[in-house]
Amino acid sequence: MNHSLWLISSFLFVSGLCAVVLRKQLLVMLFGLEIMISAALIPLVGQASFFQDSNGLAAALIILCVAAAEAVVGLSLILHLKKNKTLPDTDALANLKG
Repeated sequence: MNHSLWLISSFLFVSGLCAVVLRKQLLVMLFGLEIMISAALIPLVGQASFFQDSNGLAAALIILCVAAAEAVVGLSLILHLKKNKTLPDTDALANLKG
């Protein structure tokens, strides 16, 4: 069972990494980051439940809350860019004006 958790986690992490690296839409990149964070949590929760460690589950809960806050901030930035008629594309954001 331990190997299957690592295989699933590595598959999800690689798919999230491909979404971040290969795609140019900001929303897809944000979803890729969320998949990568979830993939990192799978072995943590699996090992914590195997060793019956509540500290590992608490750490997973904290990481999950941080990931949710990151998603909220990312989505609000994407919505702000969409509202200002700026295309949420990484090429359009390459030349930032300060």
